[in-house]
Amino acid sequence: MTSRPTAILLSVLAFILVTNACAPKPSQVDPQAAIASAVSATLAALPTSTPQPVPTPYPSPTPISLRGLFCEYAFCIGHPAEMAFYDVRAAQDQKAPSTYEEGMLAAYSQNLFLLLIWQTAPPESDPQILLDLILDDDVDDRSGNLDVRLIGPLNVFYVPITTSATPLLPHGGASAWACGDRLFAWKTYTPFPDQAVHLMEDALTRFTCAPPSQVP
Repeated sequence: MTSRPTAILLSVLAFILVTNACAPKPSQVDPQAAIASAVSATLAALPTSTPQPVPTPYPSPTPISLRGLFCEYAFCIGHPAEMAFYDVRAAQDQKAPSTYEEGMLAAYSQNLFLLLIWQTAPPESDPQILLDLILDDDVDDRSGNLDVRLIGPLNVFYVPITTSATPLLPHGGASAWACGDRLFAWKTYTPFPDQAVHLMEDALTRFTCAPPSQVP
């Protein structure tokens, strides 16, 4: 007869195996820990000598133009022209650069932080898997309800957030969507509320991705 502790252990192991089987491409390290580390390293580069507290009530923020267009890894996405994405995976020690199958990009300025991740996934995978992944449980809090928006051909999951990652950028938002055989997730930290959703819509209005058959 199997003892009760042994039966419980077997049940836990079975749950872990089922969970891993349903998840997207596994990684040798905790993906959320890698994302949190990348965010911390990027935000550490922000100047903090003269932080400007956000006044209340909030003044009208200066509109951010997404005239830039990043095109690599068989997709394109809009971004502010004065900010450049860099490959977080390549910048981290002992990490391979991003590929078509999975990757992580970041961009930042005094007024904005952007993070984009992606990975291949089985057909009909739920994009919310990556939405949960890109949010850092230690510093990010959902500040509103999950919304599903149709942006061009994309069904996009979006949620507004607040964050303690940096006092300069206490607000933001996160979104996730599927395109072809990949899931994507996007997160931004902003100085003002409601900026993130407009940035997300502008960025994804210009989003395209190539089908696997067209990738060299």
